[in-house]
This record gives sequence, structure tokens and C-alpha cells, in this order.
Amino acid sequence: MKRVLVTGGAGFIGSHLCERLLSEGNDVICLDNYFTGSKDNIRHLIGNNRFELVRHDIIKDFYAEVDQIYNLACPASPVHYQYNPIKTVKTSVIGAINMLGLAKRCRARILQASTSEVYGDPKIHPQIETYWGNVNPIGIRSCYDEGKRCAETLMMDYHRQNNVDIRIARIFNTYGPRMAINDGRVVSNFIVQALKNEPITVYGDGSQTRSFCYVSDLVDALIKFMNNDKNFIGPINLGNPREFTILQFAELIIKLTNSNSKIVFEKLPSDDPTQREPDISIAKNILNWTPTVDFEEGLKLTIDYFSKIIA
Repeated sequence: MKRVLVTGGAGFIGSHLCERLLSEGNDVICLDNYFTGSKDNIRHLIGNNRFELVRHDIIKDFYAEVDQIYNLACPASPVHYQYNPIKTVKTSVIGAINMLGLAKRCRARILQASTSEVYGDPKIHPQIETYWGNVNPIGIRSCYDEGKRCAETLMMDYHRQNNVDIRIARIFNTYGPRMAINDGRVVSNFIVQALKNEPITVYGDGSQTRSFCYVSDLVDALIKFMNNDKNFIGPINLGNPREFTILQFAELIIKLTNSNSKIVFEKLPSDDPTQREPDISIAKNILNWTPTVDFEEGLKLTIDYFSKIIA
């Protein structure tokens, strides 16, 4: 049994992670300021005597005695991280400094939830961990992309200078129940539009690609990485390498929901990546991990979740 801190623990991925950690017998502190997280995501965990919920913003100091820290706190969808870009940068940078300071003091292992967005609009495909990326440092997405890149820098510097035990995970598109209905990401957008028989909005011509990993697979990978003692600190790509065009994905959602929605095309947002697919060779070799949830099966579970929310 470990005492584990999960920042952003009431969010989409964080709530699933808290649930899994509790099921494995750990004490869990869930930290969230509810900017994008929701108490509804972890309401079923309240009352568990090994679960502690704390409303807190990680740009402020936090003190606890913990063995492990999963630093997931940060808005992750464009509509949310662009709402207050300065706050987004503060969360990534000042938040990382505060959590690294806590890890240093407690001698805790800390896992940074980084992102595939550190690769920007990539010039190589699929993306490998040694690729430095193609990121616009002054665009509307920069608050998130560069904030996460700086957080990785801080992780490495605390590791080299202070011997903090770190892990850096680059998370690719993840989907599943508890996604926010208004988060503006392609999975939730398309499913909600299809269930309401509204036009499905495809930006650009739909030829840009994404790959989607079901949330339970990602949680498996995060826990494996955190508990891996091969002294591999990352970065490591975590995601599903099965790639779809956005247009293919829209057509699949219409099929699975039996929707009457029509596809409409709008202008591609600034700096939107044209390709996104992880090379997960390191995850396979180091963690013995590959995604196992069938894409359509995972989508059906997600569609069922949104159906109940809309109803």
C-alpha cells in the first residue's frame, strides 16, 4: 500500500486513475480546483476511508506526506486551456515546480502527465520520443504546448540537480466515460452532435489524423510506468497507434449512433496538427504494455455514457 497524490484527480483521466489506485489498496489524495474537473466524477469514491478529496490549486503550495505523485492537473482541451492561457501556463510551470518541490521533500516518485502536443505539428510520422517537435511558441495553442514542454524541462532539471525520482509520460488522445460534454475535443464533440442529430463539425477537409486510446488502457500504462523500477524515467509515448482521419472518425460515429447527422466543414483552427500517431515501441519494450480495448467497443461505452448524460 502506498500513499498517492493525484493532482487533477477529479478530471476525466484523474478520476479513473484514483478509482484504480483505490482498487489496488492504496491511500489516495485527490487534489483538484474543479476548473475542468467535476466532483461528479469522483462522487462514488467519497466515503471510502482511503480516499481524501482536497479542493486546491497547484499554483499554490501544498504539503502532504506521500510516496507517489501523479501530476495530471491542467486543462487539456483547446476550449478550456485557451479560455485563460496565462492560468494554463501557470498551472503547467508553477504547478510543476510546486509538485517537484513536494516530491523532493518527501523523496516521492513523481509522474508528469505530459502530452503529444509537445511534438506540435510534427514533421515526422509516427512520432518518436527522440523527436524535438515543431511547436509554434507564440500561437493560440502555445500556452498548453509550451507549458507542457517547460514542465518536462523542470522535471529533468530537478532530476539532474536534486536527484528527484521522475517519470515523464507523453499522453496521446484519450477517450472514454467522464469526458466533459463541453470540452471541445473531437470525440465528445462528434458523439454529442450525433446523439442530438445535429450537424457534425469537421474542421478543414477532415484529412488530418488522430489516434485514440481508451482510458482504462491509459491508466494501466500510467500505473505500470510509475511502478516500473528499471530506472527508465522517460519520456515515453502512451497512446494507441491505430490512426484514423477525422472524416473517417465522423462517419464511424454516425454509424455507431444510428444518427441522422450530416457532416459540415469549417475552417481549420490555427496550429491544429495535421498528423498524430504515437510510436509506442518503448512502452512495449519497457512496460510490456499495448492497448487492449477494441476501438469500436470503447466508443460504444463512451456513447452509452453520453447518452445517459444527455437524457
